[in-house]
Amino acid sequence: MTTDLPHKRIPIDEARARVIAAVRLLDTEAVALAELAGRTVGVAVVAPHSLPTHANSAMDGYAVRAGSVGPWPISAQILAGDNPAPLVSGSAAAIATGGVLPDGADAVVPIERVDVVADLVTATEPIASGDFVRHVGADVQAGDIVLQPGTRLTPLATSAVAGLGLTSVACIRRPRVVVLTTGDELVPPGTLLQRGQIHESNSVLVGATLAAAGCEIVRIDNVADTAEATRAAFTAALTDADLVVSTGGVSVGPRDHVKPALLELGVSELFWRIATQPGQPVWCGSAPDGTLVAGLPGNPLSCLVGLHLLLIPAVRAMLGDTPEPVTVRAELVSPIAQLPGRLRAIPMLLEADRLEPLGAGASHQLSRAARANALALIPTGAGELPAGTIVDAVPLT
Repeated sequence: MTTDLPHKRIPIDEARARVIAAVRLLDTEAVALAELAGRTVGVAVVAPHSLPTHANSAMDGYAVRAGSVGPWPISAQILAGDNPAPLVSGSAAAIATGGVLPDGADAVVPIERVDVVADLVTATEPIASGDFVRHVGADVQAGDIVLQPGTRLTPLATSAVAGLGLTSVACIRRPRVVVLTTGDELVPPGTLLQRGQIHESNSVLVGATLAAAGCEIVRIDNVADTAEATRAAFTAALTDADLVVSTGGVSVGPRDHVKPALLELGVSELFWRIATQPGQPVWCGSAPDGTLVAGLPGNPLSCLVGLHLLLIPAVRAMLGDTPEPVTVRAELVSPIAQLPGRLRAIPMLLEADRLEPLGAGASHQLSRAARANALALIPTGAGELPAGTIVDAVPLT
């Protein structure tokens, strides 16, 4: 792809399209039932049999033959799990919810709708065939597709797999991610800060965000601010990952070694700089084997923008899901200035479809943004959006 000129900022939609076009759908692997939650279906999950497998009662009550309201003598008691004998003609069988409907019965009278006198059961209102019966295949028919490829396996979906009697599902393997943080000023949390130092936090942001999106974090390394260390770190990362994400070292300063190292390693540039605020200095490229490489800015809120507007969509594409960012519509509580030619992505608190600014307007203000649960997307323009304007917002995971 033709490299953009250094001053050229491309719109976020175009940048995202280039990233998505560069990634590939990953292969599948069998995943055991106990490990399914959070994984993504790779091959359609098909019902091996109908559910329910046998007609059963939807209520505690009495299994009967419709056509009269009784009275019927009670000839049997059926509990869930029983394999009942056929219903004695002209009688009723006491039946528990989930109990198999005996042959000869075609309806259930709920216990609340009968009178029982001297072991005789009488319905208090008319009964129709099929009343309060769960019929064979009412949930799913044998051969039906229950879960399509690309479906994220929630606990509910995983329970449905178990209900089908399956012990594993062919899932798309998790994208393997290596995270590299650059900056000699970075020290681990818990370290006493010296003058000029800051605690490293981007690896936590990147790792947790991508893990929540379905990735396997292979490792997280801090890289010294030298050309040699940067090149060595990327060389190792490219052998282990489907996605390599670095933070910092991607701009045009004397110790910004990321772009030269990647180009030297044969990674083709997809773009350099996006038309957002914050988050402008993003470099993305594709290695010869298809590994996606993203150089995100070092400022944490700039890093946040690249993660949610570019990399999570890329991960979704790798997993066979719809790659566009998930957005909601919400109302601005306060006026917000627009920027000509640049999308503003501002961390805000989203509550009851209202977006409240948190004063995190600068890309380094991580603590101010800590309560944010959404990125408000302020479209390009030369004016100000008044309070009450409805805008798109990306929920933060």
